[in-house]
Amino acid sequence: MDNTVLKTTTAPDSDPELRELTQQFPATPRGARLARRLAVRRMEEWGYPPASDASCTVALLVAELASNAVRHGRVPGRDFRLRLACVPSTRTIRIEVSDAREDRLPAVPPTLTADDESGRGLLLVDLLATRWGTTPRTPVGKTVWAECAAP
Repeated sequence: MDNTVLKTTTAPDSDPELRELTQQFPATPRGARLARRLAVRRMEEWGYPPASDASCTVALLVAELASNAVRHGRVPGRDFRLRLACVPSTRTIRIEVSDAREDRLPAVPPTLTADDESGRGLLLVDLLATRWGTTPRTPVGKTVWAECAAP
């Protein structure tokens, strides 16, 4: 039996233009899958069907950032956090994935060969996102974020 606890918060309605979701997930492959599924579900609630370009882009970005948090940012006993925000007035969707490791910052490899077993995920992020980066997380860890256009 799985005792996974998911914590969800929604932003107050102080800014009706801002749509936001914040949730913590266990730093496991299952947690990464749940993050992607929840992001697709929330995009649908915001008016972007699962087969739409915007929803598919968000799904891929969340999947890559969440799986990186699980694989490279995991600290035993610590969850990772997903924040998804949509601002229709700026036509931007922002994805943030925070983990507890501050020492392993993501970087696109300068070159890849056919034999490389990792590094292609961040190439996807670089291609799909209009911009992306990292910020320190207080008190510990980092947040990797990506933004994409919302039609």
